Amino acid sequence: MKEQSTKINSLKHVLFGSLIGTTIEFFDFYIFANAAVLVFPQLFFPGTDSTTSTLESLATFSIAFLSRPLGSAVFGHYGDKVGRKVTLVVALLTMGISTVSIGFLPSYASIGISAPLLLMLCRFGQGVGLGGEWGGAVLLAIENAPPNKRAWYGMFPQLGAPIGLLLSGGTFLLLTDNMSSADFMDYGWRIPFIASSLLVIVGFYIRLKITETPAFENSKEEQKEVKVPFLTLIKSYKNQLIFGTFAAITTFLVFYLMTVFTLSWATSDLGFTKRDALLIQLFSVLFFALFIPISALVADKIGRRKMLIYTTIAIAIFGFFFSYFLNSGSTILVTAFVCMGMSLMGFTYGPLGTFLSELFPTTVRYSGASLTFNMAGILGAAFAPMVAIWLASTYSLTYVGLYLTIAACISLISLLVISKEEHKF
Repeated sequence: MKEQSTKINSLKHVLFGSLIGTTIEFFDFYIFANAAVLVFPQLFFPGTDSTTSTLESLATFSIAFLSRPLGSAVFGHYGDKVGRKVTLVVALLTMGISTVSIGFLPSYASIGISAPLLLMLCRFGQGVGLGGEWGGAVLLAIENAPPNKRAWYGMFPQLGAPIGLLLSGGTFLLLTDNMSSADFMDYGWRIPFIASSLLVIVGFYIRLKITETPAFENSKEEQKEVKVPFLTLIKSYKNQLIFGTFAAITTFLVFYLMTVFTLSWATSDLGFTKRDALLIQLFSVLFFALFIPISALVADKIGRRKMLIYTTIAIAIFGFFFSYFLNSGSTILVTAFVCMGMSLMGFTYGPLGTFLSELFPTTVRYSGASLTFNMAGILGAAFAPMVAIWLASTYSLTYVGLYLTIAACISLISLLVISKEEHKF
């Protein structure tokens, strides 16, 4: 057992066990986001009104956020009772099978209403898989970390988000650059979904080599297991669940405003080509990736909660500049705006996994961290692109910025009142 623990505690095992797994998961998740804007409105939701088709497509995008808490509850239950390893493997397979299936779906023109219904079913499966994946990957990292480096270890699975986004956006960019529009809409868009099966095989192999975390093994040895982790959370840790959820909503909102909403608005209302909009997005992701490790280093020095408080204040201020940048008509200003937003995303996302995990003891940590993270996804992201498009179309971009600022204020209040207690690892 000691020999296994030594292996787990190495940075190499944390890197390959958590970073690669979440990269695969988020790649799968984001190729759907890109397709929901660029492809699905025409193939699965055809109509005379392009805005309506886009909104219907984005509604399927939101399904995964609604199903993620289910994944949190199911995988969290087994992750807290059976172990992190088996749960992570099953979560990865659930996500992978759902994603590959999308690549083989017939369009609305072929089978009518069944096409969007099947698309929604696959999206539901993606959400369930990711709902179980994230919490386990974060725990794999931080439950193997030295006490003074938890945020640093915990940022490795967080890096999977920008890497997955770079891979998905880069893949779509490569395909659109080398295929005609007709070929891309006919079969090219399917390639990333089907090709993700190769990544899943790699991730599956790596996950099988993972051993349990010391914290979980110690909890089992001390017989601290609870019968139903979810019920224990509701009974004994409801304040952590509620305030942890609201503390994380701004993280989701700023990200999906900078990616899905901006990609949609730039190509439909600002006159950007799909290629230019994707290039701006990919460039901004570099800032997202850069500031995740920087924020983790700072968070280990000043504390995860303080780091999130300072960043949330900055995001609240950032919301007031929404209209100024996006209405400028300047490619440089629009690019700078998205890069600033993604930089703030990196600052808040880096320590978030560690912060949420530290709210709960080992016996319910998988369930608690996963549930708060994914409930925040519903409130902060599930309908964010649709709400933002509606606000911008009905009123103006100023109201989209106000939407972000109000969410940041809610998160700030939650961070200020949440318990400072840190549970034993």
